[in-house]
Amino acid sequence: MTSSFNPDHLLKAHSKDLGGGFVVRRLLPAMQRQAVGPFIFFDHFGPVTVTPAVNHDVRPHPHIGLATLTYLFEGVIMHRDNLGYQQRSEPGAINLMSAGSGIVHSERKPEQEKQASYVNHGLQLWLAIPENQENRAASFSHTSASAIPELTVGTATVRVLVGSAFGASSPVPTLSPTLYLDVAMPPNSQWQLPMLTEEQAIYPIDGSLSVDGELLATHNMLVLDQTRTIQSLDKAARFVIIGGQNLGKRFMWWNFVSSQKEAIDRAAALWKSEPTEGPLRQVTDEVERIPLPER
Repeated sequence: MTSSFNPDHLLKAHSKDLGGGFVVRRLLPAMQRQAVGPFIFFDHFGPVTVTPAVNHDVRPHPHIGLATLTYLFEGVIMHRDNLGYQQRSEPGAINLMSAGSGIVHSERKPEQEKQASYVNHGLQLWLAIPENQENRAASFSHTSASAIPELTVGTATVRVLVGSAFGASSPVPTLSPTLYLDVAMPPNSQWQLPMLTEEQAIYPIDGSLSVDGELLATHNMLVLDQTRTIQSLDKAARFVIIGGQNLGKRFMWWNFVSSQKEAIDRAAALWKSEPTEGPLRQVTDEVERIPLPER
């Protein structure tokens, strides 16, 4: 059946193998658009089973000019970075890492779970940083699940992960207007979703839902431009809303983002040199690293 959604607004996931059989569904950047608000990168991973024999550790790697948002629906990930932070991330919590002028981090199976099998399922998103903040010092913050506001709005249960909506504000710090909501609806229910920010999009996680009467398939993202009627079908639905202020064109290559292409070239050369000090130094007690890929 042909969709009546504006093709420039309907973003379809494509599979990306991150190595070791770890496949994610990537929505941003897309051919139609680089960003939705400040969100320039959107990966949906899992549900995937992690076992003692097979894990999906991400070795130390660098970032500049962006902020990462990690949010789990299931599972656990251990974050470690060269600022000295070691943070266990569990479902419902938010890890925000602002790379600024540079940071190196790893994401691994926690030591306590080395012999365990469990399911990992979540979202890894990147935010652009305002141009005048791109060279700020790197930082990291963890917000526990219990600190995230949760409220009932009509038929929906809304967790305000980042930003403000429906009279509630998240404690997660941001550098520009940003919106990130986790929304759940019971089966066969209807909800009015207004425009809450300059740009916003909806992405289904579980269950089926329709937007203004038309089915929005799982793993498709729809960019919104007006108030929409969201309806869950015969199963409960869970989806996220992302959006905020668009920060303009960004250059992106590998793990680097900047408003200036030259900054990416400098970061690439620096990482290749394997620095022992400065913003792209190795994470303490880590010996592995992801090498710079060929361009």
